[in-house]
Amino acid sequence: MPMTPWLRRAAIPLAGPLLLAGCDFAGLQSTLDPAGPIAQAQLDLFMWSYWLSWIVIVAVFGVLAYVLLRFRRRASDPDRIPSQFHGSTKLEIGLTIIPVVIVILVAVPTVRTIWETEVRVVPEEGDVIVNVTGYQWWWRFEYPEHGVVTANEMHIPVDRRVIVNLESADVLHAFWVPRLAGKRDLIPNQNNQLWFSADETGEYYGQCAELCLGAHAYMKFRVHVVEDERFDAWVDAFEAPSALPASDDPRVQRGRDLFATKGCSTCHTIQDYRGEVPVGSSDFPNLTNFGLRTSLAAGVVDNTQENLETWLRDPQIFKPGNYMPKVWREDDPDADEEIAAVAAYLLSLGSDAEELAFASGGTDDVQAFRAAATGGDDGDR
Repeated sequence: MPMTPWLRRAAIPLAGPLLLAGCDFAGLQSTLDPAGPIAQAQLDLFMWSYWLSWIVIVAVFGVLAYVLLRFRRRASDPDRIPSQFHGSTKLEIGLTIIPVVIVILVAVPTVRTIWETEVRVVPEEGDVIVNVTGYQWWWRFEYPEHGVVTANEMHIPVDRRVIVNLESADVLHAFWVPRLAGKRDLIPNQNNQLWFSADETGEYYGQCAELCLGAHAYMKFRVHVVEDERFDAWVDAFEAPSALPASDDPRVQRGRDLFATKGCSTCHTIQDYRGEVPVGSSDFPNLTNFGLRTSLAAGVVDNTQENLETWLRDPQIFKPGNYMPKVWREDDPDADEEIAAVAAYLLSLGSDAEELAFASGGTDDVQAFRAAATGGDDGDR
């Protein structure tokens, strides 16, 4: 379509709003909506540099506008040459001092923020330690002080420092919860550390921020920030986890048998109430108390019966490129019934933890416990 004069004039005032329409300052993973002191310090540094850059921009374009107007060619005197001031000592000193001042104004708060937020810390009383291992393409979370091992969902108490020890089991990854802290790389054979705390309870979305091939874009996780008593209730649920379903539903019982006979237990571990560990590997997601999780496929979708059945039937639908195999053939006549049974069994794991949900005032079902453990309402997810 030809750009007529009126269209060009209309495009100018519309350009700004159209560009800003793509910005979301309070999104699920917005660094401009901090919920912790580390993220707030990083935002403050960013905003300081941002407004300082505007001073530079205004100054540069102001001088440019002055020069263009003051020394423009005039019709009355087209051959006039402005006076030259090459070699001006004052100008050269000014053009040297001003950049130095700008660098100092940026460098000093940057270095101060780095020393306040990026240094390694020694655990103190009250800190929560989480060992994080990145895999292609999921996250392993281990709480060494509590004996908890889980996957893709981190639970932490509000207003307490969390020390995260980061390692990679394969390639480079990067741990990033935009609203709580900046990025930190996970490097094979190297232990990195990140620490942060959260000011507000809620659910925060994290992401791998280092290209790790394959399903990198789907390597997500969630951080549930809860009150101390709710965090303790969640930990207590892992003190006596059970591989046995709490439900007497025949479908759940059949799902437990299928979990073993279909080979699921070859890869995945489910801690049982006797402290025994069935055959499995730490290199695959630990499914202990799987029913208490709110997300599936490393935070890609909500953990529901329907989504879990879809995942078991064909994992590539939600997460293209992942390593989980298809267990059931498409022409298997028993596939639908067996998949539904395994999904029901997995969702039942941890349902008996409702007895530990004292923090919620006496819940009597797993949905309410999950809401208490995540500080929200399952119906809102």
